[in-house]
Amino acid sequence: MRLVIFTEPQQGATHGDLVKVAQTAEASGFDGFFRSDHYVAMGQPGEPGPTDAWVTLGALAVQTSRIRLGTLVTSATFRLPGPLAIAVAQVDEMSGGRVELGLGGGWFEREHTAYGIPFPTVGERFDRLEEQLEIVTGLWSTPAGRSYDFEGKHYQLIDSPALPKPVQSPRPPVIVGGHGKKRTPALAARFADEFNVPFAKIEDVAPTFERVRLASREIGRDTPPAFSAAAVLCVGRDDAEVRRRAAAIGRDVSEMRENGGIVGTPAEAVETILRYAEAGATRLFLQTLDLADLDHLELVASEVATQL
Repeated sequence: MRLVIFTEPQQGATHGDLVKVAQTAEASGFDGFFRSDHYVAMGQPGEPGPTDAWVTLGALAVQTSRIRLGTLVTSATFRLPGPLAIAVAQVDEMSGGRVELGLGGGWFEREHTAYGIPFPTVGERFDRLEEQLEIVTGLWSTPAGRSYDFEGKHYQLIDSPALPKPVQSPRPPVIVGGHGKKRTPALAARFADEFNVPFAKIEDVAPTFERVRLASREIGRDTPPAFSAAAVLCVGRDDAEVRRRAAAIGRDVSEMRENGGIVGTPAEAVETILRYAEAGATRLFLQTLDLADLDHLELVASEVATQL
């Protein structure tokens, strides 16, 4: 099981905070550092304010050297697909080929109205996501020297040079995720290199993966996407330390356990992670909410990751 540190900077973080977490994650041996793509905090003020996901990752591309970098997930409502493909390809080059693009339809209406971003209906958001996935992957996969055209309901590209090309070949990995039972598995089957189940009870993970397998078979895709999951992280050396870390992020230990969190002592965390592996996940995104608690990451690296 590969372990990724996953942060929610909209809850309150500077770029300096993110650099410390990313560099600690890299030094500790984690597989990746990912961040959310949100502009408004949830349940708290979020001061000093949001940071842009791809600006952050561009900086971290030259402030780290090994760790994978990406979004879980970029909202298709935030950016046009052509400029998004350019930005991700540029960060891929800056990082030496370490970038991954998680792309979703967007769901948090308040951040859209707060910053003047259009927020279409759910159906239109899925339509736009589908076109964006086709455009971004199409631009990256167009052979050098060839142009790319696309005629969709929401986006049209005419004679695009389809540049720049990312460093990774054939492209940076694309992650699609969610709990949807029809369109989400279908989009993952068509476009994704990895499918992610975010914050689900463990017993619900395997059935969600199976829907993607079925959708893949329906379109003749022999090998489905890789599977991953996201879960909140709250590990302590003893029960008192677990409770302290839970209180620091405003969460209840029992509630986090019930909803699939990686919660408890290192031994308990290992047991929970192995259950995700049994469900079919090959990578786990550990939602880390207290970014000042770097000891938390070092504990997980030394006493959990080494047991997997």
